[in-house]
Amino acid sequence: MKAEIGTGNLKSKVFGIQVRVYYQDTDAGGVVYHSTYLNFMERARYEWMRELEFNVNSLVQIQKVTFMVHSLNIAYSKPAILDDLLNITVQVKELGRSRIVLFQQVLCDHTTLAAATIHLVCVGADTLKPVSIPASLRTKFGNSP
Repeated sequence: MKAEIGTGNLKSKVFGIQVRVYYQDTDAGGVVYHSTYLNFMERARYEWMRELEFNVNSLVQIQKVTFMVHSLNIAYSKPAILDDLLNITVQVKELGRSRIVLFQQVLCDHTTLAAATIHLVCVGADTLKPVSIPASLRTKFGNSP
């Protein structure tokens, strides 16, 4: 799922994947655990990177960088339940020298179940200290699908 969104100076698009809720994602009542939404969002970010033609392993091996979650803010609006088909989105909101701010949503039938702002920092793979986002990544993030 891709839709172009204008966001101030940064024009980015919304990337999304679909995820089915399985029994392992829920409590005994069939409601998705609150922490599972973060797993769904992580999976969407991984697939987003693949869509940008960046394999996460190659980032470490070739670019010598990785991204770590610095902070996040999440709001839950409505629960997902067993067997729901969810859409998990990723959208770039801000791009700094060594950080990227993403907005992610978990939707079911166009209804937002959870929304999060996630601050990632680019770090050296060996040092785990902040480094500049490589130019090749910066270009793709700025024009992300």
